[in-house]
Amino acid sequence: MNKRVLSFFVIAFLTGCQMRVLNPKSDTADTLTNLIYLSFGIMMLVLIIVFVLFVYFLRKFREKGEAKFNIPPDEKENKWLEITWTIVPVLLLAILAVPTVKATYDLTSKVSGSAGGSKGDAMIVEVVGQQYNWKFTYENGKESYDELVLPVDQEVQFRLTSNDVIHSFWIPNLSGKIDVLPGKVTKLSFKPRVEGAYQGKCAEFCGAEHTLMRFETKVMSQESFENWVQEE
Repeated sequence: MNKRVLSFFVIAFLTGCQMRVLNPKSDTADTLTNLIYLSFGIMMLVLIIVFVLFVYFLRKFREKGEAKFNIPPDEKENKWLEITWTIVPVLLLAILAVPTVKATYDLTSKVSGSAGGSKGDAMIVEVVGQQYNWKFTYENGKESYDELVLPVDQEVQFRLTSNDVIHSFWIPNLSGKIDVLPGKVTKLSFKPRVEGAYQGKCAEFCGAEHTLMRFETKVMSQESFENWVQEE
């Protein structure tokens, strides 16, 4: 019975996984995915080293024969060993921190337009999160609900706010999460580079019908986008 219940939840979980995080389709998503891979690589390196040392010491110092009745002598301090296991974590953190800080600065510059950011060339989309839908307003005043349409290879800057509670704007293939706050405008910028349809959602529990806070993002050619945005 337990196996059947476990299988049910596994199948239910897998069938609900339609949003792929590590499948970047924009410049911003590329940057974030590379950081995830870097941190995962560092984690796996540490895990492998610890596991190998664990197995080695387990075999070397296991109790056997008469040794199991002997009390081992106290180990004296080893300064070089202590220095090593102090410096190595610092180096690993530095390896992760440097690209993370650089990526954060670059992404912030894109939104603010500083340090060579592309704010002046970006298409502006106003986003309003509300219980329980998303409203998108384009530069010519056109509005759409729960459907975001973007041109490929065009920098897009989103100005996000909420009409009620805190939401979280997230398109896994195109960008990271950003909070959408009532009474405040937050900004997000990315350039989609592959045409297609991508699922977006609210990543912050915002009420009883939170599951309805999903939307579809359609990335199309510049010509197709211009035709769409001019349609009534």
